[in-house]
Amino acid sequence: MPERNVVSWTAMISAYSQRGYASEALNLFVQMLRSGTEPNEFTFATVLTSCTGAFGFDNGRQIHSLIIKSRLESHIYVGSSLLDMYAKAGKIHEAREVFEGLPERDVVSCTAIISGYAQLGLDEKALELFCRLQREGMISNYVTYASVLTALSGLAALEHGKQVHNHVLRSELPSYVVLQNSLIDMYAKCGNLIYSRRIFDNMSERSVISWNAMLVGYSKHGMGKEAVELFKLMGQENKVQPDSITFLAVLSGCSHGGMEDRGLEIFYEMLSGKDGVEPEIEHYGCVVDLLGRAGLVEKAFKFIKQMPFEPTAAIWGSLLGACRVHRNVDIGEVVANQLLQIEPENAGNYVILSNLYASAGRWEDVGRVRELMNEKAVIKEPGMSWIELNETLHTFHASDRSHPRREEVFAKVGELSAKIKEAGYAPDLSCVLYDVDEEQKEKMLLGHSEKLALAFGLLGTPEGKPVRVIKNLRICVDCHNFAKLVSKVYRREVSLRDKNRFHHIVGGICSCGDYW
Repeated sequence: MPERNVVSWTAMISAYSQRGYASEALNLFVQMLRSGTEPNEFTFATVLTSCTGAFGFDNGRQIHSLIIKSRLESHIYVGSSLLDMYAKAGKIHEAREVFEGLPERDVVSCTAIISGYAQLGLDEKALELFCRLQREGMISNYVTYASVLTALSGLAALEHGKQVHNHVLRSELPSYVVLQNSLIDMYAKCGNLIYSRRIFDNMSERSVISWNAMLVGYSKHGMGKEAVELFKLMGQENKVQPDSITFLAVLSGCSHGGMEDRGLEIFYEMLSGKDGVEPEIEHYGCVVDLLGRAGLVEKAFKFIKQMPFEPTAAIWGSLLGACRVHRNVDIGEVVANQLLQIEPENAGNYVILSNLYASAGRWEDVGRVRELMNEKAVIKEPGMSWIELNETLHTFHASDRSHPRREEVFAKVGELSAKIKEAGYAPDLSCVLYDVDEEQKEKMLLGHSEKLALAFGLLGTPEGKPVRVIKNLRICVDCHNFAKLVSKVYRREVSLRDKNRFHHIVGGICSCGDYW
């Protein structure tokens, strides 16, 4: 072209940017500046979409300076691209500053900031902002709803999730597969697989992500049989090819569901190449987990030695957890030494090893592990549980006395303990990792965060309504037994979601079959 203007430069930059040629788009933008052509709001909005990754983000900061000099920062297109760039770089505070500075906001800018919070795991912030923008009259699209559903999945906030689903239905959006996938995932992570399956069954079109979301849901709930049946249905329909995540989900379902024979059968079918998906290290890790959960600790240890991959910390950690559950101290010590070399700063490894020693009554070794943690300045992640009541999330820590209704909560825990003892409850003192007398151990057990949240749930929910508790770590054996007997004695459905899976307890029987 003998002459180029801002429109032709912007069109070419946009062409590169839209096709993922980020460096070419940025280089062309630099040539544009050197040519003396002034970028406009569309140029800036376009080139910012190429500012991803560490290198791209540094360029994005420089482009932001140019935008300020051009006084275009408050333009809706430029502002939306800026906050999206900052959010994707994990700079959510900078993204929020840009968002709050916009004189007007559209669905793109609102969605970008909500999505930014959700992708960084700041679920409460994402939900809080979504609710505020709804009150301010924000119009949402399917991407907005999918983003907030991601946040609700993390919070396991079922009532909020139902409200968002109602918004989706009222808005009469087309049946976007991505939105339906988000709904399947949200309901599964909020403990309502019936709704997940209903959405799945009514989909006119399903992607592999749809199948995977449903399979992962069954897996997390310990419903191995249902996961295997769905996997079989996927093969029969033959419309969508399974991928590596599909196999991870079904293998995990077999592991959590105590179906080691079927899981091994599926894994060896993968090895044969029948399904066209080659096993990766994560699939080998699932087999280790499957064998370990089944109590086949020695077999799992031997399997690790024969793997074609170098075992990861996650694989060793899975086996160490199995050694703790099945009290195999000999292999546990060997595995722990491997883990402490690979990730010496991970507090979880020290805690599991300490638990293993405590279960065997080896208190000197428990003390040695604690001293090692102090030397390494390793800090254990504090356990916490939360429960949603009347659309408000209530959080509890161990022996927490910060809740406004703490006296009622502790009194309720005492009442529950006394009543279920009549039904056969005996505190599992091996869950206490301190060498103190039995009375003190029992008192410490009653202060566990999941018991406090469960007691609060019983105080605040009407008869017949399920009590849903979420915990950030793995639920201990004593709290699991406690919840089962509370469910039986009080005739209440209890749902406990911990770091690894769900426990649906009805009439004193848990969906995990005491196998987790």
